[in-house]
Amino acid sequence: MPLIKLQFKPGINRDQTDYSGEGGWYESEKIRFRSGYPQKLGGWAKATTNTFVGVARQMWNWITTYSDDLLSLGTEKKVYIEAGGIFYDITPLRTTTPTLSNPNTNNCVATVSGSFKIIINLGVSHNAITGSYVTIAGVTGTVGGVPNSEINANHEIIVTSATAFYFPVTTAATSTVATGGGTSITVSFEIEPGNATVTAGYGWGAGTWGRDAWGLGSTTGAVYAPQQDWWFNNIDNDLVMNIRDGAPYYWARGTNTDPSASLATRAITLQAVATADGFDPNDVPVKVMQTLVSQQDKHVLAFGAVPYGSTDPDDFDPLLIRWSDQDEPGQWEPSVTNSAGFLRISRGSRIIVALPTRQEILTWTDTHLYTLQFTGTTDVFSLQEYADNISIISPRATISAASVTYWMGQDKFYAYSGRIETLACTLRNHVFEDINYNQAEQIVCGTNEQWNEVWWMYPSASSNWNDRYIIYNYLDKIWYYGTIQRTAWLDTPLRLFPQAMDTDENPTTATITGSITTTTLTVTAVTGTIQVGMILTGAGLATDTYVVGQITGTTGSTGTYEVSPTQTVITTTITGSIGAPGELYNHESGVNDDGVAIEAYIQSNDFDIADGEQFMLTRRIIPDIDFAGSTAAEPEATLTIRPRNFPGSAFTGGASDSQPVVETSVGVYTGQVFIRARGRQMALKVSSDDLGVQWQLGAPRLEVRPDGKR
Repeated sequence: MPLIKLQFKPGINRDQTDYSGEGGWYESEKIRFRSGYPQKLGGWAKATTNTFVGVARQMWNWITTYSDDLLSLGTEKKVYIEAGGIFYDITPLRTTTPTLSNPNTNNCVATVSGSFKIIINLGVSHNAITGSYVTIAGVTGTVGGVPNSEINANHEIIVTSATAFYFPVTTAATSTVATGGGTSITVSFEIEPGNATVTAGYGWGAGTWGRDAWGLGSTTGAVYAPQQDWWFNNIDNDLVMNIRDGAPYYWARGTNTDPSASLATRAITLQAVATADGFDPNDVPVKVMQTLVSQQDKHVLAFGAVPYGSTDPDDFDPLLIRWSDQDEPGQWEPSVTNSAGFLRISRGSRIIVALPTRQEILTWTDTHLYTLQFTGTTDVFSLQEYADNISIISPRATISAASVTYWMGQDKFYAYSGRIETLACTLRNHVFEDINYNQAEQIVCGTNEQWNEVWWMYPSASSNWNDRYIIYNYLDKIWYYGTIQRTAWLDTPLRLFPQAMDTDENPTTATITGSITTTTLTVTAVTGTIQVGMILTGAGLATDTYVVGQITGTTGSTGTYEVSPTQTVITTTITGSIGAPGELYNHESGVNDDGVAIEAYIQSNDFDIADGEQFMLTRRIIPDIDFAGSTAAEPEATLTIRPRNFPGSAFTGGASDSQPVVETSVGVYTGQVFIRARGRQMALKVSSDDLGVQWQLGAPRLEVRPDGKR
């Protein structure tokens, strides 16, 4: 029998049928190509054991003049700066009554004997919503047996009335106390949280729970609540940031060599910066779509903004571009003595995103692409329309790599290198026919410069979270794809590894035998887990039912859990959604998924001899696999030959590989493997699912001969 060398074109092609793409690769998972040959993706590991709250969609990394390596990130609930593996909470306080103190907070702490919740009863309305965060400070002694160290902290609250709210602690009260804590208590309220994903609906439960008056929902019209995103950029050592379509904020690094004091300080409004610098705070736009710093000339720009002269967020103009005076982030009044100014884009309905490149700032509207350039004249900036009839699917779907800007449109991919072109994509149908367009705002893009790659993470049609990726290798001009859960991505030369964020919704199902009466859930048996802060949904339950009580109730446990709002139903199946902690990962670190084996595979298109006129019979395969980089003592991969007779038929033995005709493990010292398989056409699959395995496929040889026509 003659040997044939199995060599396939690099890249994955799903825009052709399996058979018509003969000579190429058809399926992949956790695979990339190096020098034209497929290999397993690099692994990832947690960058720190510390976690954050919420879902991060944006990161920004910069080095200060004090050599601080700082990473900012924003979630729908919090804003952090990561330094040295620690997430420092710099979430701004709200602007209206940010802090309540004496006399409104005097002895405002209450407990109930046996309860795990702390009740705060204030002397005035708090105007907070369920799910927002407050910082309690100044509580002295113990209150009802609960130590003040548990109370004097940052808490996510559950609102019960206009003047009261509560939050869980880890120590159950040993007595009932109506008023306690002392007369030096302060309660500081953070800005309102937003939504982790796009939320749309009607009536009660659509949007943030309990927004406006307690428990109030919309009764007319649809509610559209976008996911809450942040934009970050540094101006020298300091950080400028804003909520998308929200207020701009500022965090100052300070002048101390030790950054600990500034990292313990919250961000403030840009209006407060203007006031401190002697400028009119009313000139600062109170609502912007995106802030960005033009690094060459040190102007803070607002893309989409409230016009000059207005302090009403309802006057927001989604096509207006404004900028501050040079090196003065608090001065926004246009004057002949400064360089502050504005201009307006003429086409499109709103600005989607602005991205700084080498000599210009690319600005996308929903229909056009513009370039904004610093002129250095009295006009300061000039704006030119570059292209029309283009689209961009998400504000974070664009990135620059190797002096070319790439982005994902509504139905194709684009590249800009001085001119716009459509990227030829061999996975176009595979991607765009399987996207949840309702959650397209989640789509994020990033580079992996080490491997000349651009990554897009997106939600598949059956998912409300990013669960897929597609990679474009711009050096080899090839595509590959797979599955992964990532909400943000940043590749920066200031960090050793590309870094990514992930926060799972982490749903938990608890089968409960018991009853909910008044404000308690009496449990006689549990299968599953109940946890503090779990949001329950189930037969007879309201949209949002919070369980606060024992820290964890596990299989077989019994007990009493406190429930809000009041329920009077009996149910046997309850599904709880527990917000999992956010994680920061280093990618291309090791060969595993944070200590768990990565399942990786690649499968070729079908191949045959003489256009399938005759059957093929195989006798042996001589593998060619390199295991360099593996940490396992005896790394192995699996080779599978998948024969079938016609393109429309299943692979013999089952397409799922549960009963493959030929499957063999191949190690470092495997010389040849004797196999026997027969079919009109065959496909080669290479896979691995063991810890510590890294591999690259070369050019295996298959001994095959014609074996008749039937």
